[in-house]
Amino acid sequence: MARVLPWHLQERSQGHHRRQLPGRRSRLQNVHQPKWGIWGFPFLGARSPAHPRPALFSTFGSSEEVGWGLGLPHGPLGRPLAAESSERAKMAVGGCYFLPFLMLKSCWLQGSAGPSPDADPQQEYAHSIRLDGDIILGGLFPVHARGERGLPCGELKKEKGIQRLEAMLFAIDLVNKDPRLLPNVTLGARVLDTCSRDTHALEQSLTFVQALIEKDAGDVRCADGQTAVFAKTDKVAGVIGAAASSVSVMVANILRLFKIPQISYASTAPELSDNTRYDFFSRVVPPDSYQAQAMLDIVTAMGWNYVSTLASEGNYGESGVETFMQISRESGGVCIAQSLKIPREPKEGAFDQLLLRLLETPKARAVVTFANEDDIRRLLDAAQRNNLTGHFLWVGSDSWGAKISPVLHQEPAAQGAVTILPKRASVHAFDRYFKSRSLANNRRNVWFAEFWEENFGCKLGTHGKKTGAARKCTGLEKVGRDSAYEQEGKVQFVMDAVYAMAHALDRLHRRLCGGYAGVCPRMADVDGGELLAHVRAVNFNGSAGTPVTFNENGDAPGRYDIFQYQIDERSGPEYKVIGEWTNQLSLNMSALKFTSRESPGAPPPASRCSAPCGPGERKKVAKGAPCCWRCERCEGYRFLAGRDSCQPCPYGQRPDRNGSGCRPIPLVRLEWRSPWALVPVLIALMGICATASVAATFVRHNDTPIVRASGREMSYVLLTGIFLCYAATFPMVAPPGVAVCSLRRVFLGLGMCLSYAALLTKTNRIHRIFARGKTSAAAPRLISPASQLLVTASLVGVQLLGLSAWFAARPPRALVDYGERRTPDPRLARGVLKCDVSDLELICSLAYSMALMVTCTVYAVKTRGVPETFNEAKPIGFTMYTTCIIWLAFIPIFFGAARSAERTYIQTATLTVSLSLSASVSLGMLYVPKVYVIIFHPERNVVKRKPSFKAVVTAAAATGKLSQLAAGRPNGQAKTELCAAVEAVVLPTNTVYVSYANHDI
Repeated sequence: MARVLPWHLQERSQGHHRRQLPGRRSRLQNVHQPKWGIWGFPFLGARSPAHPRPALFSTFGSSEEVGWGLGLPHGPLGRPLAAESSERAKMAVGGCYFLPFLMLKSCWLQGSAGPSPDADPQQEYAHSIRLDGDIILGGLFPVHARGERGLPCGELKKEKGIQRLEAMLFAIDLVNKDPRLLPNVTLGARVLDTCSRDTHALEQSLTFVQALIEKDAGDVRCADGQTAVFAKTDKVAGVIGAAASSVSVMVANILRLFKIPQISYASTAPELSDNTRYDFFSRVVPPDSYQAQAMLDIVTAMGWNYVSTLASEGNYGESGVETFMQISRESGGVCIAQSLKIPREPKEGAFDQLLLRLLETPKARAVVTFANEDDIRRLLDAAQRNNLTGHFLWVGSDSWGAKISPVLHQEPAAQGAVTILPKRASVHAFDRYFKSRSLANNRRNVWFAEFWEENFGCKLGTHGKKTGAARKCTGLEKVGRDSAYEQEGKVQFVMDAVYAMAHALDRLHRRLCGGYAGVCPRMADVDGGELLAHVRAVNFNGSAGTPVTFNENGDAPGRYDIFQYQIDERSGPEYKVIGEWTNQLSLNMSALKFTSRESPGAPPPASRCSAPCGPGERKKVAKGAPCCWRCERCEGYRFLAGRDSCQPCPYGQRPDRNGSGCRPIPLVRLEWRSPWALVPVLIALMGICATASVAATFVRHNDTPIVRASGREMSYVLLTGIFLCYAATFPMVAPPGVAVCSLRRVFLGLGMCLSYAALLTKTNRIHRIFARGKTSAAAPRLISPASQLLVTASLVGVQLLGLSAWFAARPPRALVDYGERRTPDPRLARGVLKCDVSDLELICSLAYSMALMVTCTVYAVKTRGVPETFNEAKPIGFTMYTTCIIWLAFIPIFFGAARSAERTYIQTATLTVSLSLSASVSLGMLYVPKVYVIIFHPERNVVKRKPSFKAVVTAAAATGKLSQLAAGRPNGQAKTELCAAVEAVVLPTNTVYVSYANHDI
């Protein structure tokens, strides 16, 4: 009887099949030594008698059978070289020459050990699930954990394995019952166990492509010359899976060669988003690029900037950490203290060594993990064993999520862990379905008996796999009643993946078959590329009511729930939702709880290399450690620009209270209520009142002898100058502006110029009259009132001319002087609002008036010998002497205050008081005596006798002689000698005011 040749030697040739003749046994004809193929795998011929070939496998059970089935080379004892097979399998995955590897298999040899010809055909599927259907979907699930000590598979995974597998079977049942989705078309399945290992999954996934290999047995002969017999295989339209990213990467490289669409329910590695390399790969979960951004946002929200990373070796862990580190570098807010990797095959004590390395940076308490479930469990166990509970702040990826198995029996070590999981919702229909599963109604799941033993802690007869069980299973146990049950987090996504494939097939069926009932001939061979286009175009609400869509790279949108594992003294340990992430983080900080003793909402523990700098302090980053720094304050008028640099504030600004920016320096000016303004204003008001009173008295007694003798015209001019000197105080104190600054310039020099021009005209006239009297009896020129006014106007005109030039050269304006009160402490700095007048300009404005004052003083000295009964020479002299003293005192006070913080106030007060005092001296010495006589002694304000100009000149000459004699005679002697000469001219003893101002010359 002919043997059935396994699938790897079946070949389709030129669109037709070669049929096997019954009753013939197949042997390889040409016997050769093994020849190595293009990918390092041997072309298998028959073995020599010295090395007989072992039987090949017909099932997918053990690693040895898989080794032989792949045609791997063997050692001297006929043992498969597993290490070489693993590496060469990886090499074969990525290339387009993978087909020779699939074709180069052997048939059974006559007389070799192997299954009998009468073996059950289902024996080939003893370690896989096969459901018949019109269209077959493949499935890859981690039913078992990774094996240890060389074994491919380990313990059963109840949640990630069995529940997810049952979710696929349940979804297929729902699709087959739905009359609107794939009507009259039945979905079947071929489900394989990846054993949580990428190399094992690669070997298993070859099942999905066997029907697509071109089989031609023309060149294949068995040893006895018989033609090979090909077993019928199922063609897989699409694959659901895998779970681990490393497994999906391996499988995706194979499936893309045969254009088989693949939809993963849990693989999140960012590299799978590369549509040029994994063009037939899609997933209903978001990639780790979204997850990494969400985890970075969590770390930032916690205030952590110094963290370590921990990744399981493989695509998922390494790609996730790499993405996290890249995003953190781009954002610049988080530094990586250490980046450690968990070996694929960790040795004993490896996790203890990892924790010791993490402790080398004790300030980096936060640890971002992209590790698989098994590694997380071992990591937490090592932390608890080494008394490190509570030290590390775990931030777990979706492989941790809200799973119970990683934290079971090591809850204290996991307390406070913040984990992330794609946003999901429980599928209640699946809960009812799974709880109803039993040994009697779930024979299609070949691993369900093993799950039953593991779940209920019992043993199924003598053939059960559970060792050391205390009791036997009755078969009447019930999930959820006799054992704990919680829906696994990826159940929803498994069902969504099945439904996404079903919707794509339904769209393809409607397009190709129209209203045809069942699978039409055009759909007998599903075109993978066309099906992929329909997969990427699906848009429907998934099993939990959330939308299922794919982008151009086959990725689902990023939506995550944020959990924290908390231990409550009343409710016990549990995962609590503390936020969500949908393009941006929304975190409930008040729900955080890192220890069972603290109340929710307490600040998170620190994970920082250095404490944050205070306001206005810059970071002096340590070399080679960007997150470690010392704080330095920005001194003076510098503010914190960025994180680690201080820059000066713009002119006119100072650092704000926090030192993080600049704000305008406050403005000050001389306020009316300031003592520096109140005193000058009070003096000016009193002076203006006094001036107004004198002017009113003179106007009222305008024709009296005293007023006439004083020279009415020049007296009023002098009073006007005195008034302007007093009035200058007000624009000097008023808020600076264009108008105020203009008045300051005008009043400042004009009042003094008008006053001293009038006094100078008077003293000059007196001097000329008495000087002329010594030599001639003729009157000097220009002594009439009109002449005096003309001379005074000429003197004032010079001041006005200079003032006009000043206005033209520098128009008046107000400005803010920030340099005057720029103190070392920026908090005390002030900008002074004042007129744009420099000290030099101020002195130049007063210089002409002071020149008039000095000239007037000189004439006052020259006329000091004139009798007071004839003129005002002596009062004018005393006035000028006092005025000079006032202004001599003004100069050191004014310029001495230049470096004072109160410079503007002192200088303004000094200037205004000096002006007022000068005006007061003139008013008091020249006008008060006359007003006193006019008001209190009107009897003296009468005309006694009007002397002739000759008498005045004679008196002046006599006074001159008296002065000459007085220089060489004792006191009184000269006067006695001249008494006779003077008696004829001198008036009676009572004071008589003689007017010499109105003589016609």
